[in-house]
Amino acid sequence: MFEKLSFIEEQYEELSKKISDPDVIADQETWRKLMKEHSDLTPIVEKYREYKANQETIEDAKVMMEDPETDRDFKEMLVEESKQAKENIAVIEEELKILLLPKDPNDDKNVMVEIRGGAGGDEAALFAGDLFRMYSMYADTKRWKTEVLNLSEIGIGGVKEVTFMIEGEGAYSRLKFESGVHRVQRVPETESSGRIHTSTVTVAVLPEVDEVEVEINPDDLQIDTYRSSGAGGQHVNKTESAIRITHLPTGLVVACQDERSQHKNREAAMKMLRSRLYDRMEQERNASIAADRKSQVGTGDRSERIRTYNFPQGRVTDHRIGLTLYKLEQVMNGDLDEIIDALITTDQSEKLKAQADNL
Repeated sequence: MFEKLSFIEEQYEELSKKISDPDVIADQETWRKLMKEHSDLTPIVEKYREYKANQETIEDAKVMMEDPETDRDFKEMLVEESKQAKENIAVIEEELKILLLPKDPNDDKNVMVEIRGGAGGDEAALFAGDLFRMYSMYADTKRWKTEVLNLSEIGIGGVKEVTFMIEGEGAYSRLKFESGVHRVQRVPETESSGRIHTSTVTVAVLPEVDEVEVEINPDDLQIDTYRSSGAGGQHVNKTESAIRITHLPTGLVVACQDERSQHKNREAAMKMLRSRLYDRMEQERNASIAADRKSQVGTGDRSERIRTYNFPQGRVTDHRIGLTLYKLEQVMNGDLDEIIDALITTDQSEKLKAQADNL
């Protein structure tokens, strides 16, 4: 591990020189690429230097304690310093192991989130709307930008399906474990007998993909235009600005009707299609690598039930990690960090274990 860290530090020093070179700065595309590499290595190098500083503290303390000139009180202080440095090193070593884990190449990307009502009819659509609100509020707490791409509402305030983009630093890294089936248990407002209903909503979180990563042959596309529709008011459009794109080889269909401009809707629909095709490729790739599945929190399978929101008991349970929190109201208002942090920690632990097993 330390040979690797030493090599990374050398790379970092080399990059630091390059990004300060006027000739490199003049070539903005190259400079931005090098800046990204430098930024990715910074947390590893800073942590490694912290490790080395603590090692030096221990070595210096040892030398001074062996010196007959050092008085007793100072030796006691050196013993404490050395003890603290050893404790620091134990923590830093674990942090370095996590920092050196292979990075998900999608972690820094924006995300496209698709929410669809599942079993449960109107109640599922109402909960789909609640989840849309929850993720929108979470995005607000992170100062991320949310943009609705496609919205199909039902008259009572629910959402049949919604697709929206979340743009912001680390959006995919924080939201990637949200894909799956979300189950709600509550008494619907229309239920006079007070009977608890169980409904489901499917969430898919896809990284935004650029044209270079997924090439699409224009001949493989069937593009239809239609009038956007909604629950009245601002969502109704009298011109055929809504776009539906069918990818003929796979049968994937995407639609966008939120923008007033047909051109913007087409652009957004193509973004959605690229993300869906990329996700399909990733699903197939992961399915063929059984070992990778073992080092993931869940499988990312859309049919996997990942979480239950129980309103009568005010609790939310993530089934993949066995986490139950009695703070349902806060979670529905966008307070997701405790769940997300626990998922990330578990994922890192499983990857570390898999890495150790393969050594």
